[in-house]
Amino acid sequence: MLAVAAVGAFACSGDQVDYDITGINVPKDGVLVRLVDQISQEAIDSAVVGKNAFQMTGSAPKDAYLVVSIDGFDWEFPLFNDGKLVQLNLADSSMIASDLNVRLTECDKRNAAEYDRYNRFLQDFMALSDEEQEARSAEWIPQYRARMEEYTDFYMGMIEENKDNLIPVVFISQVPAMAGEEKFNELLASGAPFARHPYVLDLKRRMDESAAKRQEAEEKKQAVIGQKFLDLEEADPDGNMHKLSEFVGQGKWVLVDFWASWCGPCKREMPNVVNAYKKYHDKGFEIVGLSFDREKEPWVKAITEWEMPWIHLSDLKYWQSVASDVYSVNSIPDNLLIDPEGTVVSRGLRGDDLEAKLAEVMQ
Repeated sequence: MLAVAAVGAFACSGDQVDYDITGINVPKDGVLVRLVDQISQEAIDSAVVGKNAFQMTGSAPKDAYLVVSIDGFDWEFPLFNDGKLVQLNLADSSMIASDLNVRLTECDKRNAAEYDRYNRFLQDFMALSDEEQEARSAEWIPQYRARMEEYTDFYMGMIEENKDNLIPVVFISQVPAMAGEEKFNELLASGAPFARHPYVLDLKRRMDESAAKRQEAEEKKQAVIGQKFLDLEEADPDGNMHKLSEFVGQGKWVLVDFWASWCGPCKREMPNVVNAYKKYHDKGFEIVGLSFDREKEPWVKAITEWEMPWIHLSDLKYWQSVASDVYSVNSIPDNLLIDPEGTVVSRGLRGDDLEAKLAEVMQ
């Protein structure tokens, strides 16, 4: 009767609802517990664990997506502020709460188990040496794709089975990466309860803003095509300063290649660049590598190990490199193909596209 009275006493003020969240069996006293709003990503409440327990009371928007985070404890507890008492048991990561929040906890555990199974498969491969990865890549890649599809099917199935409630709110941020933005937009257009949740609407707003920024950045990157190259100055591996204009616009076709020793895709792409250099260098083709490395040693080591016998420059400033600013480089590998007079004719040539373009212009 007391429990019923307590639940009934939760008052709503506008769209505000009171919460009462307790935790038991916390392994360590003195640690901080935070209640984090997932839209603002800020703590709206906190407590310190004493006698292996804690309690937080207050008010927040009705059905707000909140997360209880406990210092030193790997598991976090997502929940919706629906005005029902919440008790967290850290001994088994269980929850006594409304049917919605209990079901959410169960879904969260299922997802964690499925992701762990997928991730163990990935980590086992990543633990292999580069040589072992290369030797096993032909058999591993199809297996990885199958595991990824299996996990995606589970994840999307979990969302589908909860379309009549708010649980997809907690999982929907991963949908664009896993199933594509078209599926994400389809879910938002479904009219399901979760699609109108403030967190989902805010997520959509942030995604749209990011897409607009990416589009703006891409347009800025492509704006250099058809224009004269912009000069810059960086050092070679011996510390000697060189201007790009020493090599570009001097009667040769030049590929200005943006790369770094730490960049896996750059390493995978480099054999294509090396082959292009070998095939066309004697016909008047040159390459100037502009590295986004931070340290000299790995930069110089990669030049040798990746067998790149062309001009190399870097200011060793990572993404703060002058090349990033001058040519709007926000991802690598990237490159510019510049004609003998110094005009940029193409950008971002990779794989067969690089070979095809060089075959076209150097007939």
